[in-house]
Amino acid sequence: MSRAHSPLERLISEADHALRVLGVPAAPSADAPPPGSGPADPAGRALATALMRVNHAGEVAAQALYRGQAFVARGPALRAQLLQGAAEEHAHLAACEARVRELGGHTSRLGPLWYAGSFVIGVAAGLAGNAVSLGFLAETERQVAAHLDRHLERLPADDARSRAIVAGMRADEARHGAAATAAGGIDLPRPVVAAMQAAARVMTTLAHRV
Repeated sequence: MSRAHSPLERLISEADHALRVLGVPAAPSADAPPPGSGPADPAGRALATALMRVNHAGEVAAQALYRGQAFVARGPALRAQLLQGAAEEHAHLAACEARVRELGGHTSRLGPLWYAGSFVIGVAAGLAGNAVSLGFLAETERQVAAHLDRHLERLPADDARSRAIVAGMRADEARHGAAATAAGGIDLPRPVVAAMQAAARVMTTLAHRV
């Protein structure tokens, strides 16, 4: 039988995961669309690069949110669901990073800030109880899906590669949100939703540039 890990061992494991997310380029998923050269217009290429950098930053935050919630989850079933979600989101992280590189850009230099802040928020949501944690997850995914819809409207029409990645992410986020609601997630108070939206605006604005 495997022994239970101590809190210190779990913290070390989480630190290792964070370093791997932030410091080691991840390979794109096997079913990612084939690479494309990107928009022909320089302005369109710059816009696509910035948008995919924002999406990569969002996936860094998603890893931390899921892991933070899982770290304090009450019960093995919820913990397993959250870790499975983090594993599935990792494919998005890899695809966004690869696309930013293909476009000749760089990922956000504020990655450690996105990860640390999001992990703390995830822990706070998890400590509020399973129903709140799942509700937080569902609301996060709703907001992310709306954000990706806006990106699909803004991405250049000739950037099929980026558009395919974002569309695939959009479908997965909707599925994750629906699963969280079905598992017992509750609606969050409007002030909490507004605060989440404000925090997301700060991150997307900064990641677009830095």
